[in-house]
Amino acid sequence: MSAEDAVTSGLAGKRVLITGGTRGIGRAAALAFARAGAQVVAGHSKDGEAAESLARELGELGEGHLTVRADVTTPDGARRLAEVCEEQLGGLEVLVNNVGIDGHAKFGDLEPAEWQRLFDHNVTSAYLVTQAVLDLLSEGASVVNIGSSVALRGRPFSAHYSASKAALVGLGRALCKELGPRGIRVNTVAPGVTESEAGGDLPPQLRERIASMTALGRLGRPEDVAGAVLFLAGDASRYVSGATITVDGGI
Repeated sequence: MSAEDAVTSGLAGKRVLITGGTRGIGRAAALAFARAGAQVVAGHSKDGEAAESLARELGELGEGHLTVRADVTTPDGARRLAEVCEEQLGGLEVLVNNVGIDGHAKFGDLEPAEWQRLFDHNVTSAYLVTQAVLDLLSEGASVVNIGSSVALRGRPFSAHYSASKAALVGLGRALCKELGPRGIRVNTVAPGVTESEAGGDLPPQLRERIASMTALGRLGRPEDVAGAVLFLAGDASRYVSGATITVDGGI
């Protein structure tokens, strides 16, 4: 068995929900799951070219994949996604909570509304969606939350972002124990800066400086992170739960 086959082992036929599925890490994961033979529902907050192009690409990989617009920072949006999964899939073996936004502010100037905005997207969305699909998760299902390596080391002028991503680590550690009796595993992937996320907006000099800080000498790519997500969703990680896997090139 090749290394790729080992990572994707057991994913064929699995029913997968990915939030924030039309861009960056979410998009890469959605396409990787589809290529592995899984059936994918990709949530997104806005219609547009990103959602349309993902729908086309998923359609080229097979039938039964869906893109669904829903604001998962709200209970109604989370319930909408759950209802679609129940109607179209009947249940779920994999949930990937990928919705998230970045933020930069000097702590003394950080407004409550901005603090709340980041927590709504980075933490509350994972709580709402996981709770909404809880009864749809099959025995032995896998929940993967997308955090950030910043949560483990901190970043100046980003206290709200660092704190919100650190909250996902605690959420995963608690839920893995609560859902463990059902065989449900809960893990966190903590990426560093990736090419299509914040990395795409960085000035060239800063990109080079961040890349030089990594042991591998480059920024990550969405596909690098998607590989860790598929590992945690598949059979190769069947005894891994409550873990945080850092995918940051060795910063």
